[in-house]
Parts: sequence; structure tokens; C-alpha cells
Amino acid sequence: MFKTILSRLGQGVIVVFFLLSITFVLVRLMPGDPLTDEKALPEHVIQKNREYYKLDQPTVVQYFHYLGNVAQADLGPAMSKAGRDVFEIIRYSFPASLALGVSGILISIAVGIPAGIISALRKNSYIDYGTMVVAMFGISIPSFVIGPLLASSVASNVPFLKVAGWGDPLDWVLPSVTLGLATAAYIARITRGGMLEVLNQDYIRTARAKGVSQLNIILKHTMRGGIIPSIAYIGPAFAALISGSFIVETIFQIPGLGQHFINGALARDYNLIQGVVILFGILIVIANLAADIALALLNPRLRKA
Repeated sequence: MFKTILSRLGQGVIVVFFLLSITFVLVRLMPGDPLTDEKALPEHVIQKNREYYKLDQPTVVQYFHYLGNVAQADLGPAMSKAGRDVFEIIRYSFPASLALGVSGILISIAVGIPAGIISALRKNSYIDYGTMVVAMFGISIPSFVIGPLLASSVASNVPFLKVAGWGDPLDWVLPSVTLGLATAAYIARITRGGMLEVLNQDYIRTARAKGVSQLNIILKHTMRGGIIPSIAYIGPAFAALISGSFIVETIFQIPGLGQHFINGALARDYNLIQGVVILFGILIVIANLAADIALALLNPRLRKA
């Protein structure tokens, strides 16, 4: 198990390295210039800025200089925000994105897993069909449609739910629900499939023949194996919720990393774009590792893999 964790960490470092390298190349292929576009600055000021941001050097030199800085946890200064470095922006903005992602995944789990279990236990019933139809709607409707609908319908009828801001825990409700609905729909469908597969196993039929109650069959025999596919999905889904919350953050005016990333892309802020991408890459690696550990705890056979 320990060797598996070390192996996954090694693979994660390689993934982040290639992600960093590809992002470094792609941002420099973007049209325009981060220091001259739409800025009426004297030539000598532009030249000084180029020297400060190392943009006057060859791309290969810039690349290795940036790698050295990242190895020292230095993501460089933000080109579009004078006097601020990328690490500072991430430090102040990431907690809101993390809180939104955590609350979104908790809602997804709280809704998706019970819905999938109930649907599997009531296979081919109206409950099953209804649950899966709702899940399909949740998968098909994007967050930029769900968000405004919730803001206009729910918030207008519930006075204590605000459609913008992030200062009060109640402000988390609408954006978290918006972010978590699609993931809950996926989890419901995956859980249903996993539960049905386990419920059809011989040892479940044997337990029923021995007179074991339905509740004990579900809690002691079915749940552990039935939710394994959902656990495998939840890890990457959590990272995707955090890294894909830009639209939700914009809709509900949440001071997270989403707005900084979008503004950085519009301003061609190389350092800010690269810093945010590296952070999300690390999050995806950690989330996948956590999912692997959880799967190994649920399935002893994986500990020997």
C-alpha cells in the first residue's frame, strides 16, 4: 500500500511537470503581448517591464528560470496586478473556491448516493425511472443555466438566500447547489449501477435465503461494494468542481480564483495563468490519490496491487 502511494505521488509529480510545461508553451502562443496591448506606455517603461518579468530573454531561458522559481514555491509576480505576486492572489482567493468545491461535493454525495441506492433497490419501478430522469436532467442542464434559474426563482421567494456575496454561510447555499447538482446526478447513476451489480451476486441471494433482513443486506453486504465505483468518481469530481467553478463564481459574485483566472487570461498574464493551472493540477493529483486510498480501504484486494 505504501509503495502504491509513493508510486502515485511520483506519477503526480510527472503529471504536474508536463502540465506546467504545456501551459508555459500555450500561454506564449496566445496572440498579443501582456505588456503592450491596450496600454499606452512609453517604450522605455515597456522595456523595463520586459526585463523585470524576464520577457526579454529567449523562451528556453524563461522556461528554466520559471522551473527554478516553481521549485522554490515562487510563482512570480502577477503581470496584470501591479505590486502583487501570484502566490498572494492564490492565498487570498483559493479558500473561497475550496469552500465552494467542498460544499458542492458534500451536496453531491448527500443527494447522489442515497438516490442511486433507492433507485437500485426499486429497480424498474416508478421511483427508479423518476430518479434516473431527474438525474439525466441534472447531467444535461449546464451550471450557467441552473445558476440564474435558482437565483431568480428560489432567492426571490426565500428572503434569507442572497444571489451574490460570500460573507455569510447562507450565501453558500445557492452556488453550492448549482455546482453540486450535475455531479449528484452522475453519482446517482454510478451508484445505481454499482448497487445493481452487487445485488445480483450469489452471496446476496444466499443471505436473503438465510433470512437476513433487507436493511442488514444493504448496510453490511451491499453498500461497501456498491459504492466503490462512486468513490472512484468522487475523487476526480471534487477536483473538477473546484477547477470548474469559474462560471458559478462569476454568476454569484464569489471572490474565488475563477475571476482572477478569467481576468488573467484576458490580460494575457502568463504567471497568473500558469500559477492557477499548477494549483489545480496538484489538486487533481491529490484528489485522485485520496480516491485510490479510499478504494483500497474499501476493497482489500487493491491493497496488494
